[in-house]
This record gives sequence, structure tokens and C-alpha cells, in this order.
Amino acid sequence: MTPKLACADFTFPLLPHEKVLQLISMLEFTGVDIGLFEDRSHLWPSREFENVTQSARLLKKKLDDWGLEAADIFLQVGLDFKPYAVNHPEASHREKARDWFIKTLDYTAECKGKHVTGLPGAHFETESYEDSLARAVDELNWRVDQAKSYGIVYGVEAHIGSIVPQPEPAEKLLQQVPGLTLTLDYAHFTRIGLPDATVEPLVKYASHFHVRGARHERLQETFANNTIDFKRILEVAQATGYGGWFGIEYVWTEWENCNACDNLSETILFRDFVRSLAN
Repeated sequence: MTPKLACADFTFPLLPHEKVLQLISMLEFTGVDIGLFEDRSHLWPSREFENVTQSARLLKKKLDDWGLEAADIFLQVGLDFKPYAVNHPEASHREKARDWFIKTLDYTAECKGKHVTGLPGAHFETESYEDSLARAVDELNWRVDQAKSYGIVYGVEAHIGSIVPQPEPAEKLLQQVPGLTLTLDYAHFTRIGLPDATVEPLVKYASHFHVRGARHERLQETFANNTIDFKRILEVAQATGYGGWFGIEYVWTEWENCNACDNLSETILFRDFVRSLAN
């Protein structure tokens, strides 16, 4: 298997977006993971959605100019993931999340993208876990149906603090939402001390991968100190017939000390490592 490699545009937040795309092209990636993160990425949904068609066509032109394609478009409605979580108890919050989700599908389709990532929801302490989960299942079923109507694959990222912070509940959620897939990032499980073997059953649900170093108590780590066995991950993915992208996803933020790595160097190291596995 020759892995399809993408790089996240939010890896380099201090550069103008045009320069980010130029850099990703210079690094010889063919795909870009686009972050639509309100308040913290180059492309904020509130701005891009003022005129979805115009914004998406502008992005598509920039991607074409640099020989790139949208590997994934990742929607996050707020800096804090809870206020507009897909399963927020207040209907008005869910309605905004739904509205922005539909706009994201329109945006992705206009960019000729085929994959959208979102967050799976949260447990709200004012109610039982079961109630929060049931609402998440309802909302995610609706999202999967909407995405299918666009010919787009929808994946969620099981992450620290989400309603599915560990592999077992993540798999149970996927089993309750037919057609839902994972944007699989081992780092969120490695961070809390789980071995790769506990995450591996999720590979069969993956439609997109995030690749970055991590270790116990460190969500983002250097290539040298990484403990995730990416060679094994690629082997298992190949065995399951995975044909999607591997997006190298270093981020630069104070959250979880994710500003302690040299993102450019680490991105290159992981790019070359993944490439070497195909030889």
C-alpha cells in the first residue's frame, strides 16, 4: 500500500493561509486537512459561511493552484467543544450545530471534497451519561444521513473529554450509528495510558487517520519520543482494505502543551517515516 499523505493546514497557524498551502505543497503532500475551527483556525466557519459557495470556490482555486486536494474538512463550532456539541441539551444550540453542519457539507461539496470530520458530543453532567449518549446517537444518525445525500463520508474523532474518550465506548457508539466512521487519532488514547492493542479494534471503522507522535501524559510528542506503533497501524489498515488518507496532524496551541514541538521538523520526520513503510 502506498499511503495517501495529507498535512493539516492548522499545523502552521502563524503563517497566512496562502503561505500554509504553499508550504504543504513544497513539502510534497498531495492532500490537506482543512480546519474549520471557530476562533482558532485560518478559516472560521462564521466567516466562510457568509457566502458558502464563494468561500469554497476560493479555497478550491487555491488548492488547485498548489496541486492539492481537500483530504478532510474538520468542523469545530467553538473553541470550547461543549457549548455547541451535537448533543447539547438545549435545542437552540443543536439547531446552530446542525445549520453549520449542513453548510459544511455544502462547502465540502463545492471544494470537491469527500470527507468531513466532526466531534461526537459530550456528556453533560446535568443528566445521565445514557441520556447524553442517546441524544448523540440521534444527532449523529441524522448527520450520517445528510452526508450520504451529498456523497460525503462522515467521521467523528473520539477525543479527550468527549462522550467517547476510550476505545470501548467509541466502538459502542459506532455500532449504534450505521454508516458513522472514525477519524482515528491514537494520540487521544495514548495520552491516557492505553496501549495500542486496545485501540486497534477501531481501525476497521476508520475513514481518515491523524498521525502524530504521543506518549502517556503527552497528547503531542516528538517523533523520537513517540510510543505509537505506526508501522503496525499501517499494516492493520492495509489488511482491512483502508484506502483513505493519513493526515499528519501536528498542532500548535497551549492546550495540552501542544506548542512544545517543532511542527515543521516533526511533520517532515513522520512524512518520511510513513513513506519508508511503502518501500
